Amino acid sequence: MDSVSAPGYLVLMPTRYFTPGLFAFRRELAENNNRPWFKANQERYEEQVRRPALALIEDLAEPLLAISRFFTADPRLVGGSLFRIQRDTRFTRDKAPYKTHAGIHLRHVATREDVHAPAFYLHLEPGNCFAALGLWKPAAPRAQAIRTAIAARPDAWARATRRPPFSPVYALGEGDPLRRPPPGFAPDHPLLDDLKRRDFTASTRLTQARVTAPGFLDDYAATMRAGAPFLRFLCKALDLAF
Repeated sequence: MDSVSAPGYLVLMPTRYFTPGLFAFRRELAENNNRPWFKANQERYEEQVRRPALALIEDLAEPLLAISRFFTADPRLVGGSLFRIQRDTRFTRDKAPYKTHAGIHLRHVATREDVHAPAFYLHLEPGNCFAALGLWKPAAPRAQAIRTAIAARPDAWARATRRPPFSPVYALGEGDPLRRPPPGFAPDHPLLDDLKRRDFTASTRLTQARVTAPGFLDDYAATMRAGAPFLRFLCKALDLAF
């Protein structure tokens, strides 16, 4: 928190992490996605994107601990919660070297080295900001464990995904469902649509005005708290502590 002095007391002011400069930088990067341009504007990236993102991650440690001590906000420059700006172009025809969005990933400690793990995720991109959470593209055994838990505990799944505090904030992702019922589940299962999911994620849209507001730390922390029942269900299905 920033602070200002007033007669007789100190007033704490909410910190503003991001400015519209973040989105201006990303828009210009999308139009000039090449190494010479980035090198010429690298200090802008550091000032408007990387340093404020790392500051937010560091300040998220305390509110995240209040949700679960098994998820981490890691402000390291490399290998932490902030995704690197460089794209992996080895297996794609698109050879643009840089990502046009910023991504923050708060992972479960038991699977810190695996991107396909239960996590909170924050995506910052011009015209496409959102907060998400869950498990993206899990390996087949993990997906099957979650489906088994959904079928075995339908009431708990409903509480985690269809009721407050989750339901007014988040919507489950549509993703790319299986074409057929997964092995071991009947075609007429009442939860078939959920059982056919390949991704177990949810998201909520954010405006650029919210992201650049002084109270964004508390705003995003409240958004994470609303999604906690969903992550708790996934963790239990995978025998992970929450």
